Amino acid sequence: MRNIAVLGSAVVGQTLAQGFKKHGYAVRIGTRDPAKLSEFTRTSGIEAGTFADVAAWGEIAVLAVKGSKAEAALGEAGAAALAGKVVIDTTNPIAEGPPVDGVVQYFTGPNESLFERIQTAFPRTRFVKAFNSVGAARMVDPGYEGGKPTMFYCGNDDAAKAEVKAIIEQFGWEAADMGRAAAARAIEPLCQLWCIPGFLRNSWTHAFHVLWT
Repeated sequence: MRNIAVLGSAVVGQTLAQGFKKHGYAVRIGTRDPAKLSEFTRTSGIEAGTFADVAAWGEIAVLAVKGSKAEAALGEAGAAALAGKVVIDTTNPIAEGPPVDGVVQYFTGPNESLFERIQTAFPRTRFVKAFNSVGAARMVDPGYEGGKPTMFYCGNDDAAKAEVKAIIEQFGWEAADMGRAAAARAIEPLCQLWCIPGFLRNSWTHAFHVLWT
């Protein structure tokens, strides 16, 4: 199994770090203040370090920070450390304002995506968009009675997407390849759609599923 560096220590980062460990990977979690994760490390057995430390150690990275902090976190991890590596981008471009009728506000427009921004900023990194359209509690082994939900993903590097597809399927999802990086313009807004039932009806346990013919 590959070494997984999770960049981000909030609930998504911790959930995915524990999910990778559960599925047999070696995992480290990165944060700006590793000392604050001492209890998480004690209970999970997952070592914490700085973004730069874990990025240098990892063979695959997972970007799990606030969308507004994505480029800064990648910068702290180091462009050289991430060059040539697969990075799973879970972020969404959520703005600071409150939801409008349940719709989360974004700081990107309809013809751009945060994913494209970070791919442009770090051109030597092999980004794949995934795990951005469901809540953290269902990201790993979601276990729906109706069958496997669908995880949409995209990216410019086919080999990187193949690696991430295998992870998506290992984590209990149906993987749906949506093509190249521009597809993130449609994948990122799925977070907005997913959040509406939560903000309007406090329902946060759903996921998307595509019916194929």
